[in-house]
Amino acid sequence: MTIEENISKRNYKKKITLLSWNVNGIRSAYRKGFLSWLAKAEPDILCLQEIRATEVQLNKSLAMPHGYYSYWNSSDRAGYGGTALFSREKPLSITYGLGDINFDREGRTIIAEYPNFFLINSYFPNGNRN
Repeated sequence: MTIEENISKRNYKKKITLLSWNVNGIRSAYRKGFLSWLAKAEPDILCLQEIRATEVQLNKSLAMPHGYYSYWNSSDRAGYGGTALFSREKPLSITYGLGDINFDREGRTIIAEYPNFFLINSYFPNGNRN
């Protein structure tokens, strides 16, 4: 079976554009033209990592960009980690974290359920030896 036949068999209705970006601070990205980039790129789904802010620290145009549902999972520690998800289609469900307090306090995971797939937006810690 070809990939196209397999996709057709699963009833995928359209192709989607999914982008992932470690922004190393959403407020910094905003100052450098993030919203202009988003308007030009027009992804169906955008996963952000290392947002380093809470939703309430952001202006409304950034916290809830026009045309997107937005979901934020910020770290308990100020200015650290965190993930965000922007989606043109409203997910069936959203889960924040993995159920492990050691990871969930850092806002490292958002899981979105869509009709035909699950999306996991994760920010992984530094993998050095220590």
